[in-house]
Amino acid sequence: MTKRAGHRLPFERVALLLQGGGALGSYQAGVYQALAEGNVHPDWVAGISIGAINSALIAGNAPEQRVGKLRDFWETVSAPPLGAFGAAYNPFLKTLDDHTHRLLNQTRAFGIMMLGTPGFFTPRAPLMPFLPTTEAAEMSYYDVSALKTTLERLVNFDRINAGEMHFGVGAVNVKTGNFIYFDNVTTKIRAEHIIASGALPPGFPAVEIDGEYYWDGGLVSNTPLQWMLDQRPRLDTLALQIDLWSARGEMPRDVIEVDSRVKDIRYSSRTRAATDQYKRAQKLRLAVAEVLKHIPAKLRSSEEVKLLASEADDKICNIVQLIYHTRSYEGIAKDFEFSRRTMLEHWDAGYGEAQRAMQHPEILRRPSREQGVQTFDFSNPLKPSVE
Repeated sequence: MTKRAGHRLPFERVALLLQGGGALGSYQAGVYQALAEGNVHPDWVAGISIGAINSALIAGNAPEQRVGKLRDFWETVSAPPLGAFGAAYNPFLKTLDDHTHRLLNQTRAFGIMMLGTPGFFTPRAPLMPFLPTTEAAEMSYYDVSALKTTLERLVNFDRINAGEMHFGVGAVNVKTGNFIYFDNVTTKIRAEHIIASGALPPGFPAVEIDGEYYWDGGLVSNTPLQWMLDQRPRLDTLALQIDLWSARGEMPRDVIEVDSRVKDIRYSSRTRAATDQYKRAQKLRLAVAEVLKHIPAKLRSSEEVKLLASEADDKICNIVQLIYHTRSYEGIAKDFEFSRRTMLEHWDAGYGEAQRAMQHPEILRRPSREQGVQTFDFSNPLKPSVE
């Protein structure tokens, strides 16, 4: 049961939707910690790529264990490959100028690219990815077998498959190009489904599931928002959308910032456009539901009226959006810079921004039937918007 301050939230569904974004994903872990401390617990969780991993850590553990398991995962993958050097959070780095900070980030990212990340991925032999092979699992720069071990250590898949929480992760069929969600309602979820959702080529290999091969869902859609909105039956919903890429940003100042901005645009998956489209569609459904009340009984059996009735409803939804905003010094390596210092920066950013959002109690209140859908955009912490 979803509660806050001892009261059940006035929604039929509380959905946590986690975008993909590699090393940026500890931002989502920080957001979840703030939600848990505010006693806001989702009964639906869905993710893409690193969002799929965070989703599995949440759905695959008891509520009181989730933050600890998230912390365990992120400390595991941010441990330095060569030992203790750089593991500690150094307050001095907060005083660095952006140029020096960027140089430090790129240096650490280069080390991760060369050495991999503990509990996640390791580099293959230099020439191996370019050699002819019939093994799909070898067609990548990195081996992700360590991730399977990490997931099986930290995630209780029996709990996910018991269905206490609705769970889904998105992936793309390599041969057909079709997007698919592996849903615990229709699929027995295993570690392979989570790894497939984050199998971004050519870095990571395609994952075989029941004779088919899958890549990262972010190749088609990097956010599970539309999937949740399309579910039937529709329910009164509080949707917590935690994005790692911002569609809006500043004009780049150099080539490095150009590459970074391209990633933001590509992987933001037009979340705002999907939200606006849903708001309009729900207003139309509300209007149709109202008009149908005045249709004469003798017309209600017509196929056209039945079609309209199948789409009409008076469900309401609050969509609360938190978006990580890249710091100017992070650069193009921001999604694979898994250093401990950067992981903590992202976690703290998510925790702080979610705490500020929770100070707006209206996000947990039902909109009126006339409003239908309300959106709360906390992407600008100095000026959050409500529509």
